[in-house]
Amino acid sequence: MEIREWFWWMIAGTSLVTWIPRVLPLLALSKLQLPDLGTRWLRHIPVAVMAALLAQELLLSEGRFNLTDNALELLAALPAICVAVWTRSLFGTVIAGIVSFALWRLVL
Repeated sequence: MEIREWFWWMIAGTSLVTWIPRVLPLLALSKLQLPDLGTRWLRHIPVAVMAALLAQELLLSEGRFNLTDNALELLAALPAICVAVWTRSLFGTVIAGIVSFALWRLVL
């Protein structure tokens, strides 16, 4: 199998396109001292993004709000959410979600 020159240019281009948005803000913000309010606000972004992704996955079916299509996932999410709030452990939350989903599938 022959690898053509354009393939290497494509890999270099896609690498650059994904590298620039990650590195430029890091370089720009590493020299700045953010105010305390900004730092506290930034701490909430990962939680907000995760909540939005989970809500979309658990509450929507084919782009519409529908609880019945995702009932099993919602039942499995409840113990996982409890573990997340109680322990704040990502590993524990994932394990709780997987185990509860497996048990609900076994029961139902």
